[in-house]
Amino acid sequence: MARKTKAEAEQTRQRILDAAEQVFFTHGVMQTSLDQVAEAAGVTRGAIYWHFADKVALFKALHESVRLPQEDLVNQVAVDGHPDPIGFLEEICHDCIRSLTTDPRLIRVYAILLVRCEYVGEMAEALKRQQDADEALRDNFVRLFRMARANGSLGKAWTPEVAAQVFASMIRGLWSDWLRYGQSFDLKQVWPRCVSELCASFRERDVKAA
Repeated sequence: MARKTKAEAEQTRQRILDAAEQVFFTHGVMQTSLDQVAEAAGVTRGAIYWHFADKVALFKALHESVRLPQEDLVNQVAVDGHPDPIGFLEEICHDCIRSLTTDPRLIRVYAILLVRCEYVGEMAEALKRQQDADEALRDNFVRLFRMARANGSLGKAWTPEVAAQVFASMIRGLWSDWLRYGQSFDLKQVWPRCVSELCASFRERDVKAA
């Protein structure tokens, strides 16, 4: 019986998250009340408070639910190393865009995180987690570009820190613009070309005359 009760509680929690996703996406986070989420989920407001302390906690849980598997791979490679760090980053970006553009739920949740939430008032606290995640990813990018510098594949015009910042800013900018402007351009075409061109510019080039 206890096992069944725990399973039912988890089902309710997931139903609340699913409802929050839909309502946040439709109305924006600041304009959404917990009463609206409760109504969409078919639960009481008290049921929401049983699982989540407040709207910020609910928002954070939604954020935590969309971690991409590629993030763990980047974490691992940043520690273990890779013979071609720049090639690895290019490949992982191509994998990411296939995941991101073919999963409607990922599209909705990232639209909520990036363009449908004003990080002010009570939601200012939620920005810290996103900043921490972005900084952790950039730190891993720096480690990978330092590996590229060590093996001679990063061009002398780049420092690992600047390369990591430019790389992170480009992929985040493309993804945010695609979400913000209603998917008005073909990200599946633009993303790979931009990533490949940028990665080519990172590499050491032989500028000596043939």
